[in-house]
Amino acid sequence: MSESVLRVENATMQFGGVVAVDNLNLEVNKGEIVSLIGPNGAGKTTAFNVITGLYQPTNGEIFYKDKVIVRGHPTGKMKKTYSGNNGDMYMSKSIVAPSPDELTKLGIARTFQNIRLWNSMTVFDNVLIAMHLRRTSNMFSAMFKLNAKEEAAQREKVMELLDIVGLADEKDSLATSLPYGKQRRLEIVRALATEPELLLLDEPAAGMNPQETLDLGDFIVKIKNRFDLTVFMIEHHMDLVMSFSDRIYAIDFGHLICEGTPEAVAADQRVIDAYLGVSEDE
Repeated sequence: MSESVLRVENATMQFGGVVAVDNLNLEVNKGEIVSLIGPNGAGKTTAFNVITGLYQPTNGEIFYKDKVIVRGHPTGKMKKTYSGNNGDMYMSKSIVAPSPDELTKLGIARTFQNIRLWNSMTVFDNVLIAMHLRRTSNMFSAMFKLNAKEEAAQREKVMELLDIVGLADEKDSLATSLPYGKQRRLEIVRALATEPELLLLDEPAAGMNPQETLDLGDFIVKIKNRFDLTVFMIEHHMDLVMSFSDRIYAIDFGHLICEGTPEAVAADQRVIDAYLGVSEDE
């Protein structure tokens, strides 16, 4: 039986009168690579932002390893203007609204569509700072250098990670000095430094040329296997998505329109219409 890592139930995100994500249901099981696809403006990144605590959902629940980590329901003026489904389903339950760092501590890490590295810092320091999330020391122990062993262990771990992904030679380089493809890898490595079980990648191949995209696909599979990860990914490069996804969810205008294997989704007429448009005589 598959072990659920991430489960989204009836998730809706409404901004004013616009329902960006409507009644989204999906599941990602342990060890899978699952992709979320859809045309521009379909609501993919909004769904990621709900899952990772950047947005409080207007309605719905998010489960991580069968435990509710996010829950929302219409409140205030939204009770009258809510346009999504199941508006009354969670009214009797309390809202659950963790901060993004609290979700990261649970084992959920993500990258962003637009690279968000600390540009004035070195490659090494970008990864080391992310690793501080798991530190057990505090200001007192750091002041009196009682955390020397932990600091040394984390620095050693940073070099191990950089070596695994081929960035060890760049450890002293500024993040901004790296080629674009390596910056993407560095952002993923920084996420790995938080020791996640679930890795969410928001368009990791954005801006890459075909060879960089191919290399990235190999890289994602490599780290997934090396670190025993579950991967949930948004991506526009269909060759990349189809090459290694176990399952795919397709959304359009915030609605789930299809789910299944890469082969089934690629052949689904609703997905074809969403990407290519529907002819006027239909």
